[in-house]
Formats: sequence, C-alpha cells, structure tokens
Amino acid sequence: MRLTVPPCHTIPTEIKLHQVSRLLEISFDDGSVFKLPYEYLRVYTPSAEAVGHAPGQEVLQVGKEDVTIAEIKPVGNYGIAPVYSDGHNTGIYTWDLLYKLGAEYPALWADYLQRLEAAGHQRKASPLPTEH
Repeated sequence: MRLTVPPCHTIPTEIKLHQVSRLLEISFDDGSVFKLPYEYLRVYTPSAEAVGHAPGQEVLQVGKEDVTIAEIKPVGNYGIAPVYSDGHNTGIYTWDLLYKLGAEYPALWADYLQRLEAAGHQRKASPLPTEH
C-alpha cells in the first residue's frame, strides 16, 4: 500500500524508544504525541522493499510481530532511518510520514490487518499496545 503523505510542516521535539513496550514515542511542535508500535512502523516502511518502485509493486510485510528497533539514525533535518532487528534499515521516515502514521494509526492498522487476512496470513498472538 502506497501512502500519500501531504506536507504537514510540523517537526518533532522529542523521539524516544521504549524497548519493553516496543513503542516509538514522538512528540511534535504542535503538541501532538504519538506512541507507534515497532511492528506498525516496520510494516509501513517507506522503503522500496515494501512499496516497490511504482504503484502496484507493493509487498505485504508479514511476520513482523516481534521486530524491535535497535537504533535510529538521523537523516538530515527531515527524518530518521530506524535499524530493525530483522536487518531492515533502508526506510527513511520523514517527519511528515511519522506524523501521518501517528494521526491515522487506527485506520492504517485496520487496513493492514484486512490486507493480511485477505492474503491468508495471520498475526501471532502478541497484541499491539493500544497507546498511540
């Protein structure tokens, strides 16, 4: 699924990794705070591996329930590149994308679960934290 990310012109004021709960907490200068599960971030990676190089080339990400973020690398003044425990490290998450992923978490996560089901995949029983 290719995400359309309109510019929102907000920037983060703080980013925290919570390793036990596997949440990335990001606070923005407009006062918004999002707690995004690592699995959610991993399945919505903006890398070519997942979104392809053109519409219709998207690859459904499966089996990411236990993924963690080992570190976050800054990318200029516009984003971050998480290094995931499954070896994935090529997705650049812009501030606008992270804001969109936070603001639209309930709908995007529900869409992902529907696409998993339609493809015949089931998530392992590890529930996602409900904070976002």
